[in-house]
Amino acid sequence: MLKVAILASLAMLFLAMVLALVRLLRGPSVPDRVLALDTVFVNTVGVVLVLGIWLETSIYFEAVLIIAMMGFIGTCALAKYVLRGDLME
Repeated sequence: MLKVAILASLAMLFLAMVLALVRLLRGPSVPDRVLALDTVFVNTVGVVLVLGIWLETSIYFEAVLIIAMMGFIGTCALAKYVLRGDLME
């Protein structure tokens, strides 16, 4: 039963990631693309977490922390660039 739930959640996360990638490529504006990139990072965190549960190893949870930090820093940097047009002050 757990295997079915894990496979179903992986399928839904991959579908959400594909839809976010489509929005990232076709987004009508830059804020839409920034939001889509953040959604891709969140979906990646979910996929890696579910894979860690499925494979019963804890190394994936450490990788999730790094991916989440990179996603947060990247989203902040892109939001600052969109608002001000410059990253460095």
